[in-house]
Amino acid sequence: MRQRVSSGSPYEPVIGFSRAVREGDRVFVSGTAPIGPDGKTAGVGDPAAQAQRCWEIIVAALAELGATPADVVRTRTYLTRAEDWEEVGRVHGKFFGEARPASTMVVAGGLLDPEWLVEVEAEAIVTG
Repeated sequence: MRQRVSSGSPYEPVIGFSRAVREGDRVFVSGTAPIGPDGKTAGVGDPAAQAQRCWEIIVAALAELGATPADVVRTRTYLTRAEDWEEVGRVHGKFFGEARPASTMVVAGGLLDPEWLVEVEAEAIVTG
């Protein structure tokens, strides 16, 4: 049985996506941008603050689907500036230091909003 978590974005039905989807024991979390509760970019100019916000959103989506950071087996991080990798990586370590998922970090030419320095996604397998 497929379960979905909404991001609340008005684009979900137009584009056809969900914040996260659980199918069986697997959870897939879409690319997640640093959007604050006010709908604006959080941490403008601060890659660590943006990564923190992205992972907070992802952890909340995982929880809605019965998963935790310990269940995460793969992450992908997209950066717009290569020099931010270490700062963003440290934030990743705060969330996943014990789980140590397979992880990819890519420098992209840009993200949908020019204020976004970071976008992340995750996959989890719920074993308990």
